[in-house]
Amino acid sequence: MLPFSDYHMHTPLCGHASGEPQEYAQQAIKIGLTEIGFSDHAPLVSHKDPGITMDHSQLPVYLHMIESVRAEFADELKVLIGIEADYIPGYEDKTKNILAQYPFDYVIGSVHFIQKWGFDDPIQMKEWNIRDVNEVYRDYNRLLRKSALSRMFDILGHVDLVKKFDFHPTEDMTAEIEENAHVFKKTGLVIEINSSGLRKPAKEIYPSLHDLKIYCAKGVPITFGSDAHQPKDVGCDFDKSRDLAIAAGYTEYVLFEKRKITRTVSLL
Repeated sequence: MLPFSDYHMHTPLCGHASGEPQEYAQQAIKIGLTEIGFSDHAPLVSHKDPGITMDHSQLPVYLHMIESVRAEFADELKVLIGIEADYIPGYEDKTKNILAQYPFDYVIGSVHFIQKWGFDDPIQMKEWNIRDVNEVYRDYNRLLRKSALSRMFDILGHVDLVKKFDFHPTEDMTAEIEENAHVFKKTGLVIEINSSGLRKPAKEIYPSLHDLKIYCAKGVPITFGSDAHQPKDVGCDFDKSRDLAIAAGYTEYVLFEKRKITRTVSLL
């Protein structure tokens, strides 16, 4: 049975997505989803960049936009209001303040920056050529653990995003992933299986089967997300995401509402 919920979708407010929220909802209905959640990029707390996140002034607009979609499709689709917020060390209080102001159903925490370097930004990709890839992976995983320990988030997004441009470590990072799993379990975090990696140079779902097996063995729950930035990507490759989850040992995934896990759903 394919997952029927997609919890990772964006809107044009983030500056790099296209299509209106109604079109995402229509696509979800078309492919047989019964529950979706929008999780557009929250305002950056360290600096402004209208090309990758919405501005503070747009947050009320975002809430109204998704509430309108929820009302319009109430008879066909359950629509949740989520948000994706960056974890940036030193700005935890500012992030918490933003998240506390609105009635989100869930918050996805993501790591896109190592210090000031946007390691997944195509514009900044050349910096990979002057970096120690092993150290980048260690820094990234340390930031994942810090984001979990901040207890600001419900779900951690694309937890091996660092592989996006197909740069891979030459050292075994298993110990890093095992430590991640320990911290995620201790803090009660859920991770997502994010199919967008198949549409990137890595050509692999986030996280990898190797990593997902470790998270499963530790009992870290999962959700599913397409990370859609255009309507046609809603629910994209969910058959492959399900197969990956089952191969890793998962038999169920979780659903959210009002920042709480409300139920588990079988994958079998």
